[in-house]
Amino acid sequence: MSFSNLHSARKAKEAKSFVKAPISTISDVREDEAAPSSSVDLAEDVEIRLASKPLEVVRLENTHRALPSSLEIRHSCETGRGMYAKSAFKAGCVLMATKPHVSVLSTSYLDAYCSFCCGPSPQSGLKRCTRCRVVHYCNSQCQNNDWSVHKHECDAIQKWAQAAPSSDAAIPGDGVRCLGRILWSQQKEGLDSAWTKEYNMMQSHRSSLQPSAFESHTHLAHSVVRYLGVSSPLELQPYGLTSAGDLVDLISRFTTNTFTLTSPSLTPIGISVCPTIAFANHSCDPNAVIVFPRTSSNPQMQEPLMHLVSIKPIIPDEEVITSYIDVTLPKHVRQKELQETYNFTCKCRLCTKALAVDPRESIWCPKSCGGTCPAPADEDPMSRCVKCKAIVSDTDTVIDAIRVGQEALDKATSLQFRDPVRAKHITTNMLPILISAHLTPSCHPLLPLTRLHKELLIASLSSSLTQDTLDETIRTARNYTVGLTAVLPHGHPVRGIALAELGKLLAVDEPAPPAELSVAKERFPPSGAPRLKLAYETLLRARDELMVGFGVGNGGGLVANEVREAIVRLEKELGAWTQGIKNVLEDANAGKANGQQQ
Repeated sequence: MSFSNLHSARKAKEAKSFVKAPISTISDVREDEAAPSSSVDLAEDVEIRLASKPLEVVRLENTHRALPSSLEIRHSCETGRGMYAKSAFKAGCVLMATKPHVSVLSTSYLDAYCSFCCGPSPQSGLKRCTRCRVVHYCNSQCQNNDWSVHKHECDAIQKWAQAAPSSDAAIPGDGVRCLGRILWSQQKEGLDSAWTKEYNMMQSHRSSLQPSAFESHTHLAHSVVRYLGVSSPLELQPYGLTSAGDLVDLISRFTTNTFTLTSPSLTPIGISVCPTIAFANHSCDPNAVIVFPRTSSNPQMQEPLMHLVSIKPIIPDEEVITSYIDVTLPKHVRQKELQETYNFTCKCRLCTKALAVDPRESIWCPKSCGGTCPAPADEDPMSRCVKCKAIVSDTDTVIDAIRVGQEALDKATSLQFRDPVRAKHITTNMLPILISAHLTPSCHPLLPLTRLHKELLIASLSSSLTQDTLDETIRTARNYTVGLTAVLPHGHPVRGIALAELGKLLAVDEPAPPAELSVAKERFPPSGAPRLKLAYETLLRARDELMVGFGVGNGGGLVANEVREAIVRLEKELGAWTQGIKNVLEDANAGKANGQQQ
């Protein structure tokens, strides 16, 4: 596989098993050394979730028709409204699929994706709106389908740009544009329509807003009013906003219930609002995920289609729970983010059950016994290996490394697109420091820093594709995959995408493979046929996990289709390689036989 294929796939944002290869085939770190899995015992967790009996079935009053008969909305005194299974589901089942009420692209992707179906630019290119010159479409069909809402948006964008203080502020943010589309859609559908009722049924935290949210909510409200072009409260009434409280509810429902719109490879490209799927409550150890596989038969009419997919077995009367945040983060970071954004403290099993070692906050045993220790912290510096009980003596070094690592992660993340060279310089210098402090691959901030370094390396490969840079990228992708394995369950879509990316990198043609076979055997990644074999095995693993994370019924999504095609190519390439070696051996034996006859 050429690098250009991999790079072009990533640039288009379309690409983040029959036999599973063991983790040792892609890593020199043993699977049991990747730090223990933090996923709680499934049977115990289900038993506790079933013990909390729902109080009543929520009457939906002819709304939320996208909800299938196999799911039900119930009310619990502990968690409020939630989504519950009425029948059993295996891992990899598509629980439901529906088009969000509203989807909006982030500003940086407005010229790369269609603003109606959210598909990537076709080979012929996207067609730009000739009036606002901001939004783009696949073709005239998508443009016509979007016109009933965009005709309002088009004028609003032009007026916003005229009043903007600089070109950097000429396009309103995705939150403002999304709220604008919500209000115009409510006008179009009717204030008493099921569409509007579904939005208004979503949870609002107006009466319990966190003080930290006041400023952001106020700023967003002022921006929306300006975007709509209204100058008095009376002008808001046609949108169903008859008081300041209604406006606060609108903003609160939006900020609390908005989903990230992603490409099929999980690249965040915008935001979506889907009231039906918003009924699903949060857990840091979820049994379902939300993805956009993009496998519909008529993308320009049906996409973007949001899929709710089970990643664990779900039994009747069990609650369907998703994660609102990145669950690879440590507990204290997750809790802070959930409280600030969603106004609740998570009480899932992962947050309440005491773990001997959380792989998100773990370091290797100082005696190198293969065990792990809890990462020391200022409030709890004492740490010892859970396996051999060895005490970590130099805790200050670890604490300082984690602190500096977090600062480096924040800085490099802010520079990723503005100054990628500087960002890569930061990650390149920081990773060895964290590794020398004995952080495990799954430990924060080593795991996200590894991910960021991998992304920066891949972005730079097209301009500097050497054997060394390709191999470094593969090693970084391998380390990231090992870290994810410790904190995410089998079948999680993030794991599947990471394995697919690693497999594709291993399949990239080597610019300058080692001349000596002995050298190639000792290094990672290997070279030649062993490298292709490893790519093949890794892609088989990726396909297996993608089938779960993106749904068996979806064939694992668009990325799994690409992986299947790559597997077929590698099978042919490995077959040709094997046949070539066989021919050489046969020729050599034939020559030896002829020499003996002479």
